[in-house]
Amino acid sequence: MCGIVGYIGTRKVVPILLEGLKRLEYRGYDSAGLVYITNGKLVKYRAEGKLSSLERNVEAILGVESHVGLGHTRWATHGAPTTANAHPHGDCSDNIVVVHNGIIENYRALKETLQKKGHVFRSETDTEVLAHLIEEHLEEDIVLATRKALKQVQGSFAVGILWKGRPDIIVAARSHSPLVLGIQNGEGNLLASDVPALLPYTRRVVFLEDNEIAVLAKERWEVRQISNGRRVQKEVQTVTWNAGMAEKSGFKHFMLKEIYEQPQALVNTLRGRLEPQSGRVELPELGELETSLKEISRIAIVACGTSWHAALVAKYWLEDWVGIPVEVDIGSEFRYRRLLLDKNVLTLSISQSGETADTLAGTRLAAKLGSAIITICNVVGSTMTREADATLYTHAGPEIGVASTKAFTSQLAALFLFASYLGQLRGTLPADKARKLGHAIIELPTLLEESLDTIQQKIAVIADRFYDSRNFLFVGRGLSFPIALEGALKLKEISYIHAEGYAAGELKHGPIALIDKDMPILGLVPRDSIYEKSISNIEEIRARHGQLILIGSEGDRNLKTITDHVLFMPQPQTMVAELNPILFTIPAQLLAYEIATRRGCDVDQPRNLAKSVTVE
Repeated sequence: MCGIVGYIGTRKVVPILLEGLKRLEYRGYDSAGLVYITNGKLVKYRAEGKLSSLERNVEAILGVESHVGLGHTRWATHGAPTTANAHPHGDCSDNIVVVHNGIIENYRALKETLQKKGHVFRSETDTEVLAHLIEEHLEEDIVLATRKALKQVQGSFAVGILWKGRPDIIVAARSHSPLVLGIQNGEGNLLASDVPALLPYTRRVVFLEDNEIAVLAKERWEVRQISNGRRVQKEVQTVTWNAGMAEKSGFKHFMLKEIYEQPQALVNTLRGRLEPQSGRVELPELGELETSLKEISRIAIVACGTSWHAALVAKYWLEDWVGIPVEVDIGSEFRYRRLLLDKNVLTLSISQSGETADTLAGTRLAAKLGSAIITICNVVGSTMTREADATLYTHAGPEIGVASTKAFTSQLAALFLFASYLGQLRGTLPADKARKLGHAIIELPTLLEESLDTIQQKIAVIADRFYDSRNFLFVGRGLSFPIALEGALKLKEISYIHAEGYAAGELKHGPIALIDKDMPILGLVPRDSIYEKSISNIEEIRARHGQLILIGSEGDRNLKTITDHVLFMPQPQTMVAELNPILFTIPAQLLAYEIATRRGCDVDQPRNLAKSVTVE
């Protein structure tokens, strides 16, 4: 949520700020702004709505001779998405400006105190409090004033600060909200809330930890602790992503590009971890936990949104292959009940960004209770990965579309590896079963790559028929149930159609009352151990004249006798039913995409949503 970009160096700053903000649009926002210093003055531009509105406002000053500035995209929390509430925010005299991601929980008390001292506020935001608080402490040292101000703040923040009294530096700090520095050799330095904004300029980065403050100058940078000002030695890391990975590469939308990138993302996640002939899984990143993993009695999985659906699939795999109880919790609910966790329980957290606030808070509590933490994540160096005992990285590359696609299937691949690894480690997964599973998942990427065009063409025909529907049901049983939930989530996220996912056997316990001739129902009916049960549920729908769309396994002649709207998914030669969730999620993603484009929706940046949810 929200995006921050900053630059100080030798190049003109405004084009860099705009380019950086464009690369952070996927995070979700509803207003934008920037600020730079020129001729000893701070100059601000702000606009409601999309970044294009800000671009029109600043078109005439793209070549301004300024080499230091900050940019921001805001996702509204305190105050409506108006120009007055857009960042950056200034102090009383606009000598100090602040951009901020996060939430200041005690802002009301701070604001009342500052107002009594004569400070005048011009917005409804919690962020403006920071600018006035720094002003209250400022004498000659902006870094010291910022440290003093931040020590009074409760909540989460990633901030960038400019003071016209020190045009040669940018001050940045974080606590419970991501911030990363981009390091160049003598050409300047950058900061951003996520790596893609830095990629056109550098791949050398420094990830700030909680309660750290950084000072950026043209040819130097340093990091200190907010609490006591002590210098912190930081490692400069090199990210493997490049700028081209964050481009559309000829696709109309990032979401479609990322759907088509899924075969390669699966290959990248599996590569080097799975022995093709034996199916043996090697996860050296979990080596230090090997002894404790043999002894755990239970697994708690915590995740949000799409990652939660991946966790539900993993529950089936882990209980089947490892024979261990698994609990799956939504991150926002996990820590608000009595958690029965200790050293005998493994906590597995799943997050694309590694910054999801609810999941992160839950894993921190689990760690305090003695549980070991393993994180499955796509972003190297993110907060969740730094705090975990071990991290199993997916290798999906940057995912720009807000509605997750390749990150989801990569999470499934990583969870497949983990479940198979744990079954082999504990001796609960027979060697012949492991071999069959390994062969099947290795076949999947090639099969998907060869089939994607055909699947999209057939889904497009179905979308033509149903894109103007007002409601949708997605149903599945067993391993298909989480995919029904995920398919419904994708459709409502990007098309704004009301959609619900249900276990097909639950229809008769209430939802079947919704079914009539105008209700489209997408049924996931792969050939698996509960196929006959699924068909019975589908027949219940047909008897009530629901508009059925069925996705089944190639060669299933029965489905064509039920409805004309059928898509058959190709099957690998060594296909096992346990891998249907990866295979069957693709048409659900494409259906959401095709319907959303026909409805004229903003596919990559759906309203009210953010890619990285860093507030609770």
